Amino acid sequence: MTVAGVQTSGATRPDDDYGENLEVASILVIDDEPGMRNFLTKVLTPRCKRVEQARSAREASDLLDQAHFDLIILDNIMPETAGLDWLDEQRRVGLFADAILITAYADLDTAIRALRAGVADFVLKPFRANQILNAVARALDRKYLRRENYLLKHELSEGGISARGRLLGQSPAVQDVRDMLAKVAPQRTTVLFTGASGTGKEVAARTLHGLSDRAEAPFVAVNCAAISPDKISEELFGVLQDGQPLKEGLFLHADGGTLFLDEVAQLPAQAQATLLRVLEDQRIRPAGAEREIPLNPRFLFATNADLDAAVAEGRFRADLYHRINVFRIEMPLLRDRTEDIVELAAYFMSEFSRALGLPALELNEEVFLKLSRYDWPGNVRELRNLIERSVILGAFPAEFSGEGRITGPEAIETLELVEQRHILNVLDACGGNRAEAARRLGVSRKTIDRKCASWGV
Repeated sequence: MTVAGVQTSGATRPDDDYGENLEVASILVIDDEPGMRNFLTKVLTPRCKRVEQARSAREASDLLDQAHFDLIILDNIMPETAGLDWLDEQRRVGLFADAILITAYADLDTAIRALRAGVADFVLKPFRANQILNAVARALDRKYLRRENYLLKHELSEGGISARGRLLGQSPAVQDVRDMLAKVAPQRTTVLFTGASGTGKEVAARTLHGLSDRAEAPFVAVNCAAISPDKISEELFGVLQDGQPLKEGLFLHADGGTLFLDEVAQLPAQAQATLLRVLEDQRIRPAGAEREIPLNPRFLFATNADLDAAVAEGRFRADLYHRINVFRIEMPLLRDRTEDIVELAAYFMSEFSRALGLPALELNEEVFLKLSRYDWPGNVRELRNLIERSVILGAFPAEFSGEGRITGPEAIETLELVEQRHILNVLDACGGNRAEAARRLGVSRKTIDRKCASWGV
């Protein structure tokens, strides 16, 4: 049986597998025939995140002003305007969604115009439900593949792959960070990560994203200091040129996911003003576009700068500072979590040995002790770089090498070695003052003397 140009036999099978991209997609159906609109809505709704319908080009334009869609299914023959004419107009003002054209009247000229308008697929009426679902699935697969490729190239260009590790460590300082991440993750609250360079702000941000209900959506990391000031607008918001999307921009790729802006203090003044407006309105305007695009990313920020001083000196907008400083998480220095150094060193050694295809170096109790007593001004990043360099060279630098007898988990977990590293770290923090170290540790001075004598210190 055929209804409104659609063959309805076997039309609804929500258990069919058309790919996971269909499940997270938002789709706009535009057709002046109620039967066609209702049919497409009925077929797509059980399988998609959101489906809206418009009965005219004017109504569709209004919907685009209110929300962003991943895909548009568009009838070509409508009373007010032809679908392709409307699509051309929307591309000129700023439409970045993919489109599928449905029509009962197809010729070579229409096909050529559809390709020029950037139509992803062309479906002839009458069609079955599985035909339109397959067309939608193909279009979404291509769209998300483009996004994944774009984001992967972006990450590689910024060295972001190295920040995909876990938030390691069992120290009280790291556990406090984990507790705060768990509390804020379910919310949409803006989070500002602060702390010195190399303390793991992006790792913490990725951890928060993984704990949120957006974990399956993109995590887009942007280093604001790495983008040229004259390019930052088009990199973030996209570019429309000659009526066609030239670049979608990182904000658009983060729609529905998480956008992490690192080194936010380095944004130029004009970009700060634009970012404030985006945060308040949840809309962006690509360069060359007339329409503002509504978006739904979660915003995370990071900086190693003193933002209070930057505001006082007029280098950072006070209103933007208060807008991003809703929930602050301060990342601890590595020297303030020395008990985590051993675990981090072992993890990095395993990671680089596997990634580089080179033998892992021996991590014995002497090496661990020297690593634990070093000050690490570059924090976790400096430790990571040291391990990578040592694996490549096949040896630790002289100041970290050692001829210990205990290796592996025993060197990490043995209580006596853990105690030794902790006591010597406290002694280092006290400048070698054993009385002060004993006071901080809650033991007698004689205990410290006896321990140090047994260790030959």
